Amino acid sequence: MENKLIDNISVDCVVFGYDADTKSLNVLLINRYLESKLNNEVLVNDYVLTGYHVYENETLDESASRVLEELTGLTKIYKKQFKAFGDPNRLMNEKDLIWVKNEDFNLRTITVAYYFLLKTEDVDVDKNKYKAKWFPVNNLPELGFDHQKIILEAYEDLKVKCLQDPIIFELLPDKFTINDVQDVYESILGISIDNRNFRRKLINKKYIVFLDEKQVGVSKRPAQLYMFSKDIYKKMFQKNYLISI
Repeated sequence: MENKLIDNISVDCVVFGYDADTKSLNVLLINRYLESKLNNEVLVNDYVLTGYHVYENETLDESASRVLEELTGLTKIYKKQFKAFGDPNRLMNEKDLIWVKNEDFNLRTITVAYYFLLKTEDVDVDKNKYKAKWFPVNNLPELGFDHQKIILEAYEDLKVKCLQDPIIFELLPDKFTINDVQDVYESILGISIDNRNFRRKLINKKYIVFLDEKQVGVSKRPAQLYMFSKDIYKKMFQKNYLISI
């Protein structure tokens, strides 16, 4: 049985990727390109988030995961639903109207936005059939629809969330240095962090596990390696909804 889509409800996915080489937070975008059938004039040439309509037989979370897997081939990636966007004019600028007419989209489409966290190296952009490309979150290209607004709001939510929960470890390898962790925080928050103070606080966290290993293959003095333990973190921060009187 063919899946039937809901033509006025979609999901849009802000895929954040951390590049350890450039120490930058990036967003994965796809090229939106359309030529005139009459004279090959370029009508639309910009970038958008990956997204699609929701099918009737799936949840919003399932839709977002499906869209991400179609773009990247990845599954079981950290995701967060952060907001719905339903402005009646969100698809109404000139280029969007051209695109909507060509794709036969519903002009009154409401989208539910998610963001995902991964490492840029996890996505092979050279072989990506959607011609996906990473852009620094602070240096975005021309964007279609209301996707700049969606990205900026996702970014603000990420800044708050990373100070509440240890989600930045989704952007790091399993084994990392203290400097690696600091680099991720600085790239997300856009600030400089005092190295000594940060190191002291981090290594005192029980869920940051000291390893009997150091970096290999580095030209400088190898740094100590650590791991993040989800099990220890969950045991320390179990939610308790009982009221103590």
